[in-house]
Amino acid sequence: MENKTIHQFNKGDKIQGYFLIKDVSCKITNGSNNKFLDINLVDKTGEINAKLWNCNEDQENMFNDNMLVKIRGNILEWKGKLQLKIELIRPITDEDDINIEDYVPTAPENPRIMYDLILKYVDRIKNNDIRNIVVAILDEIGPSIMYYPAAKSNHHAIRSGLLYHMSTMLKAGDRLSEVYDFIDKDLLFAGIILHDIAKIDEMDSSELGIVSEYTVEGQLLGHIVMGVRKVEIAAQKVKADKEISMLLQHMILTHHYEPEYGSPKKPMIPEAELLHYLDIMDARMYDMKKALKDVETGSFSDRIWSLDNLSVYKSKIDNIK
Repeated sequence: MENKTIHQFNKGDKIQGYFLIKDVSCKITNGSNNKFLDINLVDKTGEINAKLWNCNEDQENMFNDNMLVKIRGNILEWKGKLQLKIELIRPITDEDDINIEDYVPTAPENPRIMYDLILKYVDRIKNNDIRNIVVAILDEIGPSIMYYPAAKSNHHAIRSGLLYHMSTMLKAGDRLSEVYDFIDKDLLFAGIILHDIAKIDEMDSSELGIVSEYTVEGQLLGHIVMGVRKVEIAAQKVKADKEISMLLQHMILTHHYEPEYGSPKKPMIPEAELLHYLDIMDARMYDMKKALKDVETGSFSDRIWSLDNLSVYKSKIDNIK
């Protein structure tokens, strides 16, 4: 019996260890009508689906989302993906002496350091109206930005993922604005900081960075519309120029580019165009890095839905001298 993290699992492993329940539901098997628990487990290294077959009524009511548990089981393969068949499962006790935050997928950088980086870019915004709008919105959302993920299940769906997404985009945008030197850095930096900021209202996340569900407002409006509204309200509050407000709203409104992804307009200013490509690039590079983490050199990853259902190849270039 091995104590392994999720990214170390291999088919045939017999494992035991502590994991966090991301979500759990009771289901019925086809044919036999037996109950089973369908559980998505996470630790700092990844996520795996698990099954507790033939669960009893006590087990059905014992386990909840965001609960830390100890598990013993076997690693199987189902439809090309690893799956954990649970033999034994129980909630943790005080005797286990476990810190739940040690088992949560988290951004690779400290949230305080990332937030300080965001503030440094805010300080670099020379236009008073743009800077005042950004400051007003950051003040409004408060400390939740420190732990919020950038998504429920797609890119940067980790604790402090929203900050990580912002900070990497700011670094990339800063450098690209040196190449495309006609870009207004004030607009670009503000657009990067604000483009996904309304996800904090769109999703309901615990302080562990795990999203349980989308809010009613999030489902009905979505973070793009909600973000546009935030800018408009903040601009009125700080008495910003109407065109400044309009340009920032345009950047948020267009950053998904296509109507089917939530953007009713395409970018019509260069800063909005660059924001879109920074956003898509950062999301795809994150997903590629994540996909390659457990892939052997010279092999392909599983197909990744967010990457147009393509596999990612881990090249042998580092081994070629």
